[in-house]
Amino acid sequence: MSQTLVLTVIGEDRPGLVEMLSNVVQQNNASWKESRMAHLADKFAGIVTVDVEKKQESELVSALEDLEPLGLKVSVERATVVDRNLPEFSVRVIGNDRPGIVKEVAEALASLQVNVKELESFCEPAPMSSEMLFTANFLLALPQHLTESDLESAIEDISSDLIVERI
Repeated sequence: MSQTLVLTVIGEDRPGLVEMLSNVVQQNNASWKESRMAHLADKFAGIVTVDVEKKQESELVSALEDLEPLGLKVSVERATVVDRNLPEFSVRVIGNDRPGIVKEVAEALASLQVNVKELESFCEPAPMSSEMLFTANFLLALPQHLTESDLESAIEDISSDLIVERI
């Protein structure tokens, strides 16, 4: 029987980190299933799901812990795969950069029982201006009772400077 593990990884960014991690996964007969990785503020960070036979789980976890002295900290959590089969909706939120945008949008989403499946955000200069624009791309799982229009309205109601686009 197999167990799904969720690995969170972080280390000083340098070549070879993914190779090091993937070698440990492969050497312990685990299967790399899904991942999201990024370079952020001179750090390499990622999330990986792997499947491993339960009888080999402790060996894999031990081998992953051994990566820390080599510069890659790995945290491991057991997961159960649940298919909630909720409708998904992709949306981009754009506004003048200021503290609290993510918090405000997250509060609105939580109040509507919307699950954030993915979030990518960044700041960049506005066209023809030195002002910074904040952009957040969300992949959301909507509860059955909520329409996409209701969701857009709830986000736009946060502030007059927030623009919501379907993507």
